[in-house]
Amino acid sequence: MRAVIQRVSKASVAVEEKTVGQIGTGLLVLLGIEDADTDDDVRWLSGKLVNLRIFNDEQGVMNKSVLEVAGDVLLVSQFTLHASTKKGARPSYIRASKPAVAISLYEQMIRQLQTDLGKKIETGIFGADMKVELLNDGPVTIIIDTKAKE
Repeated sequence: MRAVIQRVSKASVAVEEKTVGQIGTGLLVLLGIEDADTDDDVRWLSGKLVNLRIFNDEQGVMNKSVLEVAGDVLLVSQFTLHASTKKGARPSYIRASKPAVAISLYEQMIRQLQTDLGKKIETGIFGADMKVELLNDGPVTIIIDTKAKE
């Protein structure tokens, strides 16, 4: 799994001009799933997301997690995170999982994040043409790949 995490003051996702998910302070997580991903990737990434200390403490130091600031999470599926641009000018998405595999892992990630965060998370709609708006706070943007646990 590959995730782009953005610390936001607010974020929303719309489908056909209708808002389907929105949050205030929290994390916007763009999630790409590949066939090699497993339940272990879901559990590891969810734990990492809710405990990542990227929110400011009382001294203005990034020392608190989304859990500690009672923030929200907006999870949006994004197969293009697994684009390969090695050859030519047109990206290849061969590494991105097809819906038959990806939907199950995406839904599992939703459940795991809700469990780890202790509340409902907001989401986009898998496979839809989505419009994402955000106010990145910082800006803080982090990329995590479960296959390269750095």
